[in-house]
Amino acid sequence: MNSIFDSMLTLAIPLALTEEICDFLLLNPQWASGFSIVDAQGMGQGAALQTAIEKVQGRSKRKLIMVVGEQAQLFELVAALGQKIKNPDVAYWVTPVHRFGRF
Repeated sequence: MNSIFDSMLTLAIPLALTEEICDFLLLNPQWASGFSIVDAQGMGQGAALQTAIEKVQGRSKRKLIMVVGEQAQLFELVAALGQKIKNPDVAYWVTPVHRFGRF
């Protein structure tokens, strides 16, 4: 296991893409040795409201997928995902990780 985890990639995705993106991550452990998935809701200008209930509530159901790793490898992962998943409803950001460990 690589011990240099200096960044975290967060993907905010529509529910419909969950399995496709999880499969991609599982098939590419060089970029994602593991990841977490969290239920979320998206609001604001970038939120694509699909269903009637989402339009009434003003928010869309999403998943957040979080991958901790080396910044350079996460940038490679973003580039590869961008080639595979061409969808403007997928948002991402990379943030610094000051410390990572396990108990």
